[in-house]
Amino acid sequence: MAVAQSWKEKNGLLLECYSAMAVARSCQQKKITLFIGLRRWITKSTVETNETYARGNNDIRTLCRRGQFKEALHILQNENEYVNCATYTAILNVCIKNKMPSEAKLIHAHITEMGLQPDIILANTLVNMYAKGGHLMEARRALDKMPERNVVSWTVVIAAYARHGKAQEALELYHEMQHKGIQPNQFTFASVLPACASLGILQKGKEVHEDIMKNGFQSDVFVGSALVDMYIKCGSMENAGQVFDKMPERNVVSWTAMIMGYIQNGDADKATKLFHRMPERDVISWSALVTGYSRIGRFSEALELFRQMRLTGVSPVPDNFACILPACANLASLDHGKTIHNDIIKGGFEASLFVGNALVDMYAKCGSIEEALNVFEEMPHRDVVSWTAMIVGYAMHGFGKEALKLFEQMQNSGTKPDRVTFVAVLSACCHAGLLDDGLRCFNSMSSKYHITPVMEHYCCVVDLLGRAGCLDKAQEFINKMPIKPNSAVWASLLGACRMYNNVDLGEYVADRLFELDPESPAPYVVLSNIYATTGRWYGIEKVRQMMKDRMVKNKPGCSWIEVNKQVHSFVIGDKSHPQAELIYAELDRLSGQIKEAGYVQDTRFVLNAVEEEQKQQFLCHHSEKLAIAYGLINTPNGATIRVIKNLRMCGDCHSATKFIAKVIEREIIVRDANRFHHFNNGQCSCGDYW
Repeated sequence: MAVAQSWKEKNGLLLECYSAMAVARSCQQKKITLFIGLRRWITKSTVETNETYARGNNDIRTLCRRGQFKEALHILQNENEYVNCATYTAILNVCIKNKMPSEAKLIHAHITEMGLQPDIILANTLVNMYAKGGHLMEARRALDKMPERNVVSWTVVIAAYARHGKAQEALELYHEMQHKGIQPNQFTFASVLPACASLGILQKGKEVHEDIMKNGFQSDVFVGSALVDMYIKCGSMENAGQVFDKMPERNVVSWTAMIMGYIQNGDADKATKLFHRMPERDVISWSALVTGYSRIGRFSEALELFRQMRLTGVSPVPDNFACILPACANLASLDHGKTIHNDIIKGGFEASLFVGNALVDMYAKCGSIEEALNVFEEMPHRDVVSWTAMIVGYAMHGFGKEALKLFEQMQNSGTKPDRVTFVAVLSACCHAGLLDDGLRCFNSMSSKYHITPVMEHYCCVVDLLGRAGCLDKAQEFINKMPIKPNSAVWASLLGACRMYNNVDLGEYVADRLFELDPESPAPYVVLSNIYATTGRWYGIEKVRQMMKDRMVKNKPGCSWIEVNKQVHSFVIGDKSHPQAELIYAELDRLSGQIKEAGYVQDTRFVLNAVEEEQKQQFLCHHSEKLAIAYGLINTPNGATIRVIKNLRMCGDCHSATKFIAKVIEREIIVRDANRFHHFNNGQCSCGDYW
């Protein structure tokens, strides 16, 4: 007993048990009574030890379940001899759930320090901990160190690779897993299929599909949904449809994937029919259809779908608002935009960065730069997209100096501009005629920010030089470009030729455009305008014959205006509107008023060799004038008139609108293909520089 007692003091309770057992064996033949006593003492000590171990581990796991992480960690640090693999697994899962990577790494270090050999569950948890945190190298290292690996071990890393854009690595690991004799399960397939989709390699996807069939997981709803998504992203709607039709059970993911697939392939009608077949429609499915219509340019239908979604009682989430606001922006539907903004405030989503950025963009494109600035200044957080959206807004409205000032504030805030930001700043300089500032900004891209200019930046510089009348420098700049100029670059120079009536250079540039983009009507129209303003009618006839021979169709000018959330569109000489008689009567009245105020029609913008009176008649009925007249007879006195035109506003309409704004004492805002024009009291915000 003295020996046993000595071991107890020296080595603790566990060694005490083993020592006592040894003593018992030595005494077994001498004194049976001593043996029985020691046996009882060993049993009692072992039970106490096990109870102590169990109590310590249970305490930690209970604290983990209650969310009392600090208390659990305290026990772990002070009574670590009790902790087993299950307890370490529990506390690591708390770290994973609450996104506590630093604490998780400390616990991993603690496991290593204690010399504990993780069982497969703990080892998988360690792999998952690194994978969920995006630490792919550590996750792979943990996987490779495992003496024993099961399908969960491999699947966790495959999913992490796929989730973080490492599609090739995910596929390679999938094949390595199979080579090691591990059979994939439904979770493996649902993880590796997105990797095939990211790579866009249809054959790889089909090979995985064959593995799914061999392993009997084709009926699993998650695997089926992943297959549908993979086939769509690999460009095979036929295969996607076949998988979808054979699925015994479908979830919102599979339905939504098919809807988005049809949308992306330009078949919105099939998408809508499928949407109405869904047994249940939630915010995700509604969002897919609304976003789809918006992305393919069917903005009015997107707004109507959003309205229907609200009527069904589905509450939008921030992503819904961020997707529908661009539809308002493209339609310049300020009334709808304001209504949606009110919904955002009611829902408490105004602090969302994505929603805030979309609101700034919407208000700017709807012609309300003041509201855009208000939203921008109230945003609790701003990223490069926020600053760029506001700079773009200033650029569109011709406020070049304000754009440059904001760009300076952006740099002072520590936000680094990107390529898109520089396109916005250069565009602002173009529209405001800030030649020196624009060139300085362009040069700073590479010298200060180490950003290599791309085609959009070169296009802006050509536009900047051309608008300033430096046509020779613009052409020289194009000739020295390190990349081959595209049609947009040459189109910028052709626009400058129109501004300055440079026929010779205009013909040269137009020829370059005819070579690059022979089916685009724009260069033919611009060249015709150059011929018209210089009185070269034979040139106009030549261009018309070229268009006829090449079967190029001109895009008709169209203008629209929103009144009481209803959009009304007009084309030149349009008499299809129910209020056509009132509109034309209003135009006649306005024509008389502005002529008395000093307006003189500029018939150079008529491309027909007809009598002067006919030219004047053509000009009177341009689409933007019809839209303005409609707005005047359908809005209250003093209300701002907002019109959108799909083409560049012609010089005569620009001049006429300045006079109209003066005589009616209202602000008229016109958004054409290039920019916004704010007409007020006989002046335009562009300063006649557009």
